[in-house]
Amino acid sequence: MGREDLERLSKPELVELVLKLQRPVKTSRTSSKPPSTDRKERREQSRPGGAKPGHEGHKRVLTADPDAVVDHRPTGCPGCGLALSDDLPAEVVSLHEEIDIPPVKPRVEHHRRLSVCCPGCGARAVAERPAGAGATPFGPRLHALALYLKTFQALSYERLEGAMKDLFGLTISQGGLMNMLRRAEAQFAGGRDTALAALHRAKVVACDETGIRIEGTNSFHWVFRCAEAVVHHVAPTRAASVVRDVMGEHRPDVWLSDRYSAQQGHADRHQTCLAHLARDVAYALDGRDEALALALKLWLGSAFALAEAVTTLATSTVAAKRRALERQLDELLARATICDLTRAVQDKIRRARDQLLTFTLFPGQVEPTNNACERDLRPAVIQRKVTNGYRSTWSAEGEAAVRVRRHGKPIRRRHEEPIPPA
Repeated sequence: MGREDLERLSKPELVELVLKLQRPVKTSRTSSKPPSTDRKERREQSRPGGAKPGHEGHKRVLTADPDAVVDHRPTGCPGCGLALSDDLPAEVVSLHEEIDIPPVKPRVEHHRRLSVCCPGCGARAVAERPAGAGATPFGPRLHALALYLKTFQALSYERLEGAMKDLFGLTISQGGLMNMLRRAEAQFAGGRDTALAALHRAKVVACDETGIRIEGTNSFHWVFRCAEAVVHHVAPTRAASVVRDVMGEHRPDVWLSDRYSAQQGHADRHQTCLAHLARDVAYALDGRDEALALALKLWLGSAFALAEAVTTLATSTVAAKRRALERQLDELLARATICDLTRAVQDKIRRARDQLLTFTLFPGQVEPTNNACERDLRPAVIQRKVTNGYRSTWSAEGEAAVRVRRHGKPIRRRHEEPIPPA
């Protein structure tokens, strides 16, 4: 922006420009940016690599049941040169372990159908075709390997083609790999239906979404999580209609998500992710030495501490602590501030006023953060960054079906190191 452009700005526009220039740089701690974009600071008192002084050394544990044991005996005496026979007693001086991978090469079977002429009637008898013969020359283990490398190691089709050739000596075209993945992913449809049935029974559901690319257009990868299942879903939109399509007629007791409008109104109660608010408060605190932002940070710390201990406290104690937090929050929201960043955080908290402490009403069932969904979405984010999207809709839908789990992992309870929202 040149001098002439600045002169054409009005006074309010100039003030807004100055405020923007004074705002701190966003990091992974204060925004949704990944940690890899943070500036790496030089460590003070850096030392050379290796263990710290006084650190107890550790060695690799030897394998208890090796595949082979090879003894190395001396053949002659170093003093007089006398030959030493294998019958002489010996003791083990040291033990060294060698671990390697045997040569991996594909195992190829040719199945020949034979015909035999009956000696009795002269009829020609032909062997039945083996099950699955003719559909594909590739076996189930090869299908599973290709699916694993493509889905969980985020290999593109070009890299997957190269890996098959370099590692196993198999020449498979990218079209052949696509057909393999399509056949393999179809086997997960039943598991997805079972997980959906568990989701439609759940009383508490957490949800989140992240952007992906399908056939060169913007789409979204959704995740729905309950105590019994994790359901991944691909949709071309981020609208609330996706939630209605997945959840059907079921309306859970509690919905856990961020403050995005499409995530609102899907349950009787709502728990807003406190990690998102903590990130916004941290950004406001970096902007200025603002007492109100610090007070909001301390309030969120108290809420997190209550969430850690909510299952160990009596119901009356939890209710008393909840009322105390509500009174403190009312006082903080009533304060005036000159910092625009802190004021924006106040507005966010004010809109989510009745959704911040829902976890206290459902001890052990509702978490204060949506960190579990963030972790479930992380592979989709990595896939997007590595491969830049999907070539077809069926590929994205198939990968979502593969990632569905009938039993979800335990939800992370600690909040100190949440994954930045995708």
